[in-house]
Amino acid sequence: MGNYYQTNCHEYHKRTFSADSSSFLDPFVKMLPPGASILDVGCGSGRDLLWLKNLGFQVTGFEQSSGLANLARKYTGCEIIEGDFETYNFNTLKFDAILASGSLVHVPHSRLIPAIANINPTLDRNGIFYLSLKQGDDFQTDRTKRTFYLWQDAELRGVFNRLNFEVIHFSNTESVINSNDLWLGYVLKIK
Repeated sequence: MGNYYQTNCHEYHKRTFSADSSSFLDPFVKMLPPGASILDVGCGSGRDLLWLKNLGFQVTGFEQSSGLANLARKYTGCEIIEGDFETYNFNTLKFDAILASGSLVHVPHSRLIPAIANINPTLDRNGIFYLSLKQGDDFQTDRTKRTFYLWQDAELRGVFNRLNFEVIHFSNTESVINSNDLWLGYVLKIK
């Protein structure tokens, strides 16, 4: 998937950067202390980074596509770490919150638990984790040849239970970019 986002970084940035983050991230930010540090995993265009920064949070992005990382730096002025969230060593980082807004949607079902477990060490013990994934069954491939892995609420709650997360807020919302997509959004806390 990284190749699509690298090759099409300018088009993707233009299509996603101006979407309103408040419609799905308000429940997340309401649970954070003022000025909290947040790692935006898979920050893409930097849309959510800029929105969070403007609210006074200390935000850092994490992005695999160097093209998107450069655009996010340019438009947000935030630090962006480049890497693959499935293999990057997150043990040296510490944040009050993690944001994974749609960024794990290309991770196959069998690799979701290891991917979250790899990211999780960066979360402060009392931290908050926001995660959203597309609702549906199995997977779908779009016209750009990107594969999106789809989930049902009950399946994800089983994943969170295995990872020792408690769901403190749940939402089921229409995409701000494509009205045909429904997203399952979770604010999580370590039990």
